[in-house]
Amino acid sequence: MSDQPPTHSLDCAPRPSHGYPTDDSQSVEKSQVKDSTASHPPASKPDPTTAPAPSHFHPPQQKTAPHAQNAAAEGGLPPTTPASPPELAHLKVKLQQALRQFPDFPSPGILFEDIMPLFSSHALHTDLIRVLELKVAEAFGTKTGEKSEVDVVVGLESRGFLFGPTLALRLGAGFVPLRKKGKLPGECETEGFEKEYGEDFFQLQKDAIAKGQRVVVVDDIIATGGSAAAAGRLVRKLGGELLGYVFMMELDFLKGRDKLDAPVHTLFAGQEEGLKKES
Repeated sequence: MSDQPPTHSLDCAPRPSHGYPTDDSQSVEKSQVKDSTASHPPASKPDPTTAPAPSHFHPPQQKTAPHAQNAAAEGGLPPTTPASPPELAHLKVKLQQALRQFPDFPSPGILFEDIMPLFSSHALHTDLIRVLELKVAEAFGTKTGEKSEVDVVVGLESRGFLFGPTLALRLGAGFVPLRKKGKLPGECETEGFEKEYGEDFFQLQKDAIAKGQRVVVVDDIIATGGSAAAAGRLVRKLGGELLGYVFMMELDFLKGRDKLDAPVHTLFAGQEEGLKKES
């Protein structure tokens, strides 16, 4: 057993180990020690469990970090501040550089616009949704980060399904798929449209859009405009208010927008840019 250090009585206390001089006026009477416990101090000292603790700390005023306004965006929510026009222009250039074109596909004389690189990259996919969100805000007079004027986004089969649901989430809207005839259960409304090889049909479920809901139709490319026009007619059949159309790309030499009776908004002019790249 090791030697125990000598104990000291309270009225003959040694200098504390912290090196500060002791105050003889604070020495405790033996009679006081006898009546006090850990939870009940002597009468000459305040009870720390009931007496208010003095506050000597004054916290500095809170300052908003530069990134605080975008804190919601870090959790996958829409940004809380509207973007400046340069952001939209910068992102459009970045996305456009990632697009690819394939001549003579799927048949000779066709220049195929390949948008898939925008989805295979997480960064580009994020930028695409942001650009579409900004485009809708610009087109329909809403602010990013707030509930938009759009109630429903209708996406055309099938590439409208690639970005339509995500865009709808960013806008605080619902998403409704527009499908080819025979692919939706229940009661449906049907609308036909002409294609280069004959007639085709689109359908919407009758309860997909409530009367008076504000609707935006989206697709990857507008070419002849036939399928988009059919989509617009179906929206109105169900009682929806057609605000307009949003496309990633327009083949403007085909003049498809002339068939549409609502505002048309696009990000890129495909074939025109292809000619510039080849020259």
